[in-house]
Amino acid sequence: MTVPSPLPPASLRPRCDPASLPFSTTAEVAPLADPLGQARALEALAFGTGIRRDGFHLFVMGSNEAGRRRLVAGALAARAAREPVPPDLCYVRDFDDARHPRVLRLPAGRGRAFQRDVDAMLDDLAAAIPAALEGDEHRARLRAVEEEVREEHEKAMAALREKAQARGITLVRTPLGFALAPLRDGHVMPTEVFEALPAEDKARIEAAIEALQEELREIVTAMPRLEKALRERVRALARETTEAAVAREVDETAARWADEPAAKAHLLAVRADVVADPSPFLRPAESKESPPLFEEASDGAVPGGPRRRYRVHVVVDRAGERGAPVVEEPHPSHPNLVGRVEYLAKMGALVTDFDLLRAGALQRADGGYLVLEARALLTQPWAWEALKQSLRARCVRTESLGQTLGLLHTVTLEPEAAPLATKVVLTGEREVFRLLDAYDPDFRALFKVVVDLDEDLPRDGDGPLAYARFVAGVVVEEGLSPFDRGAVAAVVESGARWAGDAARLSARTEDLADLLREADWFAREAGAATVGAAHVAAAVAARERRLGRVRERLLEETLSGTLLVETTGRRVGTVNGLAVLDAGRFAFGRPARISARVRLGKGDVVDLEREVDLGGPVHSKGVLILSAFLGARFGADGPLAFHGTLAFEQSYGPVEGDSASCAELVALLSALADLPVRQDLAITGSVDQHGAVQAVGGVSEKLEGFFDLCSARGLSGTQGALLPASNVRHLALRDDVVEAAAAGRFSVHAVATVDEAVELLTGVPAGVRGPDGTWTEGSVNARVAARLAAFEQRRREAARDDRRAAGKDGA
Repeated sequence: MTVPSPLPPASLRPRCDPASLPFSTTAEVAPLADPLGQARALEALAFGTGIRRDGFHLFVMGSNEAGRRRLVAGALAARAAREPVPPDLCYVRDFDDARHPRVLRLPAGRGRAFQRDVDAMLDDLAAAIPAALEGDEHRARLRAVEEEVREEHEKAMAALREKAQARGITLVRTPLGFALAPLRDGHVMPTEVFEALPAEDKARIEAAIEALQEELREIVTAMPRLEKALRERVRALARETTEAAVAREVDETAARWADEPAAKAHLLAVRADVVADPSPFLRPAESKESPPLFEEASDGAVPGGPRRRYRVHVVVDRAGERGAPVVEEPHPSHPNLVGRVEYLAKMGALVTDFDLLRAGALQRADGGYLVLEARALLTQPWAWEALKQSLRARCVRTESLGQTLGLLHTVTLEPEAAPLATKVVLTGEREVFRLLDAYDPDFRALFKVVVDLDEDLPRDGDGPLAYARFVAGVVVEEGLSPFDRGAVAAVVESGARWAGDAARLSARTEDLADLLREADWFAREAGAATVGAAHVAAAVAARERRLGRVRERLLEETLSGTLLVETTGRRVGTVNGLAVLDAGRFAFGRPARISARVRLGKGDVVDLEREVDLGGPVHSKGVLILSAFLGARFGADGPLAFHGTLAFEQSYGPVEGDSASCAELVALLSALADLPVRQDLAITGSVDQHGAVQAVGGVSEKLEGFFDLCSARGLSGTQGALLPASNVRHLALRDDVVEAAAAGRFSVHAVATVDEAVELLTGVPAGVRGPDGTWTEGSVNARVAARLAAFEQRRREAARDDRRAAGKDGA
């Protein structure tokens, strides 16, 4: 087997040649019109916003670093600008049931105009109605009615008085009412005179008075009926006068709104209600004389007074808007979504009416687009359910959370649901999307369009030029200094490193924009008119310096001997593995000592990390795979008679992933073959059951972590690292690592099989199996097979001794 040669320096960090960029500075480059590397997402957005069918709302998934928010805002703004402005949303009183205000939709901008017209009409009515009721014509007609009723009453009283006088009786008025008394010489007969009359005369007079008293009682009893009739005729007269006054004002306003049936219908309803009860337009004294047929406490309890009941409340005003609305709600709570009903404290009570209704994001986004962040939405009580209910019903019902949950017992409003025709665009991480898709059956029915943001884009073709245009756009938008072609090339190389693939570039535009801002700062500090490659490199180095505290401390602990990792010499059963630590915004590699021990056993390999619940399932799977590899290679004729243990030395936290399984397998083979492993080499990679080394993540950071340790101790020229051959395309190493490799002070090897790795790490050929099943003499595999055979022999001898001992005990 041929040992792989070190990789050439050119493959460790594919360069972007500044000369390949057709410009001197970004001032000569047209800014990128579309989001960087998001052609697929833009197609999905165009489809989702264009299709007008139920359930085709959108979920935009991807990281914020990929410019999720900017992409959505830009795409929606461009589309919304071409769409019509939706109507204004107003609420008016339902005069049949004040607790259920009615929806009134008017063309964009006409809601306020209608409100002003109605307010002006109410002002006119406030003047016209009292003027009509106080006018000479109305007063004359009122006096005529009153005179007619009074004459009828006085006529009955005069007839009774005349009849009484014919019988010698007179009708007198007393403080207690009317009374009948006998006459004498044209005057009321004194009591003593009446008592002195003969009994026959007294009886005659008393009989006459009794007969007249019954007639007087009938006349007095009829008086309330006459008064009631008078009041009814006065009301009818007032209604007739009011209707004439109201008709003039309302009909004039209605004529201006004849093209809006809903507005005209409301004006006619106002007309009928005012005619039935004009009291809100009368002064208190007049209102008392002509009391309303009904009165609600809330009308006078809120600012605006009784006339408030007739006003138009504009909830959503589209005046001045161009195109469909694009609403982004950063705090999607229940009231911020569906609206709310506000209250005023009045004399210890909470009062409200339709003029205290407030629109939510759904009402404001009607006819356009509503953008919500999924995680923020899901953390708000009942907001997600309210959104789904509104989308299913295609209308928005404004109610408090207490009403929704049945916890509010205060008398409140129940407004008519407002029609809803909006596109909801949810944005969030892929984990949130998967959770909703798996556990909410309504999610798939409502959000049928998935917009999946790409995290990277191809480096070949127009990739570098697209980067240059992106840089040019940020420079123009934020007023940065122009970037020269060398700086753009450095940004392209950083993009490849962030993508973790030399053939691709990162589409994390937020991170890229931050790098541009930081490089611009370094250029300005240096007094440079343009940003160069050195400024980009300084920005990258400064960022790593700011975030590298943990990395530096771990390196210090290793150099001081607290953490044991050797970079010289050889050791049996010990391999330098490579791991990546994620410190939030910064990931870095560090070497880790992996050790293996073997003894006589039953062919099992124990993962010590798993035994103490520090090993994750993927790591444990990797150990089981290497166990299967050993069994298949060396245990084809019978079970293996060894017991192996594997450990990450000085590991005090969880260990996850299978990227150390190749190192663990080499450590086991070293322990079985009793061959020392070079400590000046480190290795990363997973392994399959056939011994092939598989790609892993973070290879650049891992190799740099071992390089930093070797460099701190002094590069000897023999040090290096091994990685899977399939990971070579992912390399984007730092300049200092590439320079060391070019100078022959550090090497990087790509291995395709575990045998190649073993041969590099031990310096002994791995060996091949001959036709007779034996391995190349002196090879690693031959030594492992011999050791396992020795273990098997010892196992058989031990079993024979146990049988003999058992036979003696039985005898």
